[in-house]
Amino acid sequence: MNPTVRLPDLIGPRTLLITAALPLTGWAVHAAALHKRLAEQQRDPLTGLLRRDAYTARARRILARHGDTAAVITIDADDFKAVNDTLGHAAGDTLLAAFGSRLTAWAGPRSAVGRLGGDEFAVVLELASDRRERRLEQLVRMLHIPVVLDDGRTVDVAASVGAAAPDVLGTRDLSALQRAADAALYDGKHSGRAVVATAAHATTPSINGRRAGRPGTTAWGRAA
Repeated sequence: MNPTVRLPDLIGPRTLLITAALPLTGWAVHAAALHKRLAEQQRDPLTGLLRRDAYTARARRILARHGDTAAVITIDADDFKAVNDTLGHAAGDTLLAAFGSRLTAWAGPRSAVGRLGGDEFAVVLELASDRRERRLEQLVRMLHIPVVLDDGRTVDVAASVGAAAPDVLGTRDLSALQRAADAALYDGKHSGRAVVATAAHATTPSINGRRAGRPGTTAWGRAA
């Protein structure tokens, strides 16, 4: 009697298909995790806005694509140090996160919105000249809405806003536009209105692409 026992075929076409798919699935999961990690590294963890390098790359693409219908906007939170000193750093963080959310909502998904450091932000977006004044007024109003802290207290906030446009200054260079917007911002500091840069603002001396005398100008390794 033949002692050999035939077992059922355990490896069929379905099994082979599943086995072949497992490595592909593993790579897809790995790629998705890597993409997520890289995306997180491009974002400021407090505000969710783009970090400087990611903001710069996206901003330059927008300027190249939209040219004279684009605008570069710089924003500073007014009296931010006073908030930190009197209410604590947690309150300051809440204020910055609120500004980040408001800037993102105002600018829309096709913009570049970055936190450049501290309470300094920048936005690059398509913004035609016939809409510029109205949209900037809207931004100032949004940034002046009081912020509610985690403990229920309400903090009055304000921001200074400067803008620069290629159709006014005759350049699409991000560093030049951002420097001019920064100078315009300081012209209108604490005025409660956005200031659009003129040719005179474009001649303001700069360090690393930022207005000379601005806090932290020596800290950045390169222009935005």
